[in-house]
Amino acid sequence: MKIWIDADACPGPVKDMLYRASDKRGVAITLVANMFMRIHRSPLVDLIVVDAGPDIADDRIVELCEEGDLVITEDIPLAARVVEKKAFCITPHGQELTSNNIGERLSTRNFMQDLRGAGVETGGPAQFSQKDRQQFANQLDRLLTRMMPR
Repeated sequence: MKIWIDADACPGPVKDMLYRASDKRGVAITLVANMFMRIHRSPLVDLIVVDAGPDIADDRIVELCEEGDLVITEDIPLAARVVEKKAFCITPHGQELTSNNIGERLSTRNFMQDLRGAGVETGGPAQFSQKDRQQFANQLDRLLTRMMPR
């Protein structure tokens, strides 16, 4: 089992929680980004830097992740692709995306994109809050407990 992070838009506090989980549980993490970034110094943590461009980082995550891996992303189309590969997926806000809810999330995302394309102001994403940090920490702990061999 490995953790993959869609790192370009992942909040720093989420990365920090993932680094601590990696150290504690001995699980490997790979961050995928389109620019170099400072990462936690550990033999369990790696960074893959891809070319800039739409979906290049997403494509690399989909290419490399396997069934049973965990992907951290806010990108709904990426989440749909990794869920299809039977990987686990949670957002930085602590929401687990599964085969049961990804279709609805993808439809909502596409509808909002259509509204924005028609000139409707839909607002941006909510600011990352302390509540989001706690929800992410709780969801991460639940998933790792469920996924990790005893």
